[in-house]
Amino acid sequence: MTTAPALARQRTMPGWARAIMELLLILALWVFYSLARLLADTSLQPALNRANDLLHIEDLLGISWEGPLNQLFTDHTVLGLAGSYWYATLHYVVTAAVLVWLWRLGADRYGPARRALVIGTLLGLAAYLMMPTAPPRFLSGYVDVLSLHAADGWWGADASAPRGLGGLTNELAAFPSLHAGWSLWVALALQVYATRKWVRVLGWAYALGTAIVIVGTGNHWVIDALMGWLVILVGWAAAQAIGRISLPSLWPRRTLDERPSREESTVVD
Repeated sequence: MTTAPALARQRTMPGWARAIMELLLILALWVFYSLARLLADTSLQPALNRANDLLHIEDLLGISWEGPLNQLFTDHTVLGLAGSYWYATLHYVVTAAVLVWLWRLGADRYGPARRALVIGTLLGLAAYLMMPTAPPRFLSGYVDVLSLHAADGWWGADASAPRGLGGLTNELAAFPSLHAGWSLWVALALQVYATRKWVRVLGWAYALGTAIVIVGTGNHWVIDALMGWLVILVGWAAAQAIGRISLPSLWPRRTLDERPSREESTVVD
């Protein structure tokens, strides 16, 4: 006779199947993210107006650091090339590596962190659709550093899209910066779940370095980076709040282990 715990174990999805489901979920999210970005308004003048508005706000706040940083990445070839590879590559590689690491740690760590990443990404996507904003490289006085080094990398002259696929990216998806947001997500995940101090420090260095790179290469405004951090912080807080909701209290349901045995039923009868 199959006992209740054994039956529960049989109903548990194997690890390899759960991994495939996660990969399909992430792939579906990426496809939705890419397609939705293409639905955004591509009118250049409104996007330029928003960019100028952001720059005006930065001037008032004293954080308009785009010019000096962009000049630094433009004048130093090695820095510009390194920044280009950082911008075009680490956004995907590091985030994916941390997701795999969290998966290996267990569902209690992976689930909330992944939920935070999804919520923050969807918030950023909503902003792309509602407020297309031009990056600094679209305005005079700023240099497109990735375009300068396109011949030395795998990207083309259209943002960080692979060479020949520039038409598949939305170059007005600058506000907020999910490069900055995802890097902060990495730092938060390492801060919460990593046991070694140097790993946590490395995570924060990566987040700060990404913020400098995206501004220095002419791809984002300082406010883009700040808002990218904000959407991830909101996503992380929302994920933690969702995790504290007691689902059994909302939908009472007796599990197999909670069902009374035949003897208990007899006594009750």
